[in-house]
Amino acid sequence: MQQDSHRSFEIVEKFVELKNTSELMIDLAYSALLLNSKELAEEVQRLEEHMDKLHTEYEISVLLSQFKEEDVKGILGLIRLGIVTEEIADAAAEIAEVVLREIEPHPIMKLVIEEADETVTYTHVSENSPLVGKTLREAHIPEETGMRVLAIKRGEKYIRPKPDLKIDAGDILIASGYAEGEEDLRKLASPSS
Repeated sequence: MQQDSHRSFEIVEKFVELKNTSELMIDLAYSALLLNSKELAEEVQRLEEHMDKLHTEYEISVLLSQFKEEDVKGILGLIRLGIVTEEIADAAAEIAEVVLREIEPHPIMKLVIEEADETVTYTHVSENSPLVGKTLREAHIPEETGMRVLAIKRGEKYIRPKPDLKIDAGDILIASGYAEGEEDLRKLASPSS
């Protein structure tokens, strides 16, 4: 019984990661398109490869679960949910592909890009940063820098920002905002010793 409970928890954990990653990819893909950011589009492509691996692991976990005959419909539903998250990830990768292929944007899209005063930056959080150990809510990054955190890369994982998420040394903040705030964010995340 305890193994069934562990397997269920593992399936839930993997599905949450699939869901969060696919949502993050859509956010990053639209930002890449609106900001015409190749760097962000490349990040979406890397995440798409990661999603393929996550999806396979998720399906294996579901299929290895000890289920009874009456649970088959539920198991099928779990597999379908995994497929949907993979389709969302694929759609995000297609959006990013527009930026990477340097396809000439539609005139309206061009106007949007030109009017956008925003930029995207990647900033490493150093050990001596005042952000370390604070939640995103406590850090007041938008108020301090004018930059909005799109995602946090922690090791090989990408985390969607939530107000109660604590910032760790070594995190990489992926943020967008006005170009003037980019240097402020860098100084906050990696102050000179």
